[in-house]
Amino acid sequence: MTAWIAAKTGFSTARYSAMTVLQSQRGHLTPALADVIIRRWAQSLLDHADLRIEVLGLEHLTAGDTYVVMSNHQSLYDIPALLVALPLTLRMIAKSELFRIPLWSHAMLASGFVPIHRGDQSKAMQDLRAARKALESGVSIWIAPEGTRSPNGQLLEFKLGGFHLASSVCSKILPVTIDGTRHTLPSKSLVARTGMTAQVIVGEPIDPKDFGRKNREALVQVVRQAIAAPLGKSLR
Repeated sequence: MTAWIAAKTGFSTARYSAMTVLQSQRGHLTPALADVIIRRWAQSLLDHADLRIEVLGLEHLTAGDTYVVMSNHQSLYDIPALLVALPLTLRMIAKSELFRIPLWSHAMLASGFVPIHRGDQSKAMQDLRAARKALESGVSIWIAPEGTRSPNGQLLEFKLGGFHLASSVCSKILPVTIDGTRHTLPSKSLVARTGMTAQVIVGEPIDPKDFGRKNREALVQVVRQAIAAPLGKSLR
């Protein structure tokens, strides 16, 4: 990432983080207000990189519904791209250690972020209850089933955690394809290119109940295909 873009990105992140914590300490922070702050932060990051986002498939969303959103993961710009593109109250699963940080923990909970205790099976039911509560309150949850950024834009192997979560909380999965963010900032690169265009393509929601517990692999393959199909085609 160029020094100038990095500096502006860092400033925006610090500014909007401080704003979130301040509103939380005043008792004013709600998921709705957090949405406004988070979207402004996300848009500022895209603006700094002069990254334009085109959105397709919004007709597949149903007003008032929440989803477990699953997308491919190409770049650090995927999260701001999704936050700007999707008309959802969208939050990420966050490791539980972040919720132990004074001031910040209260702001994260008030904003609707969902903690997860990685590697601690004794907390699994607690995590599921938190996720279900978030979805019932109008918060959609984003998960990247690859678990990390792809080095070349091709889909990596999917991890099963998100599929277990969606099935357990009875939430539809919204497959979303992100195409082109890696051209602005590839995985493991620190050099950002400006003036690029990326697309966010929303697929049709997929209901895990149509597959059942014994057909989990079939569910994974259907979601994978829905995400993979538009890759490499949208920006021709």
